[in-house]
Amino acid sequence: MEARRIVAYHRVSTAKQSQSGLGLEAQQEAITGYAATVGATVVASFTEVESGKTNDRPELQKALHRAKVTGATLVVAKLDRLSRSAAFLANLMESGVQFIAADMPEANSLTVRILAAVAQQEREAISKRTKEALQAAKARGVKLGNPNGASALLKAGKGNDAGVAAVQAKADAYAHDLRPVIASLQAEGVTSLGALAEALNGSNIKTPRGGLWHKTSVKNLLERLAA
Repeated sequence: MEARRIVAYHRVSTAKQSQSGLGLEAQQEAITGYAATVGATVVASFTEVESGKTNDRPELQKALHRAKVTGATLVVAKLDRLSRSAAFLANLMESGVQFIAADMPEANSLTVRILAAVAQQEREAISKRTKEALQAAKARGVKLGNPNGASALLKAGKGNDAGVAAVQAKADAYAHDLRPVIASLQAEGVTSLGALAEALNGSNIKTPRGGLWHKTSVKNLLERLAA
């Protein structure tokens, strides 16, 4: 399948990634490279800031509409930029809009359905492993997602040595409690800092300070586990 007119669709997981261009530039380069290879023209470009779990994507709907009314082909850098949901991809294919993943332009609809189903199965397996690890931690009496977390200790310690030591001890203990969760995610192939952060946030696991996980906080967690 070759596309002569292209509507480009990019997806980044967080507003921070959108602002920094993290991941976005690589997607743009992949689609631009594909367009150059087949001699196509990019007639419109849309960027979504959403989670891979979310099927409600206004920018994707705009991209689909533009492709439909112009007869263009929707192009994404990779299949997972659309969704990990097999049902969502099936609905997309049935919408009548042709789409191509730049990393697998020769894939037919059957190939895409199979890959989407495999991705969905992997996602469910990751979710199941994470839940099992959380249940095991809770069974040991661990309380995850402390809303006060280390910030309360920092305030109470007022920067003295005892306060700092208390914060470090709390963070070390919390990292220990999350070890089986991280191990189960890594065993399922979730290894990058961004993917780990998304998985932890998706499981409603808070940082020691009660906030959301980002690449930096995941990096700190892994360093504590390694130490």
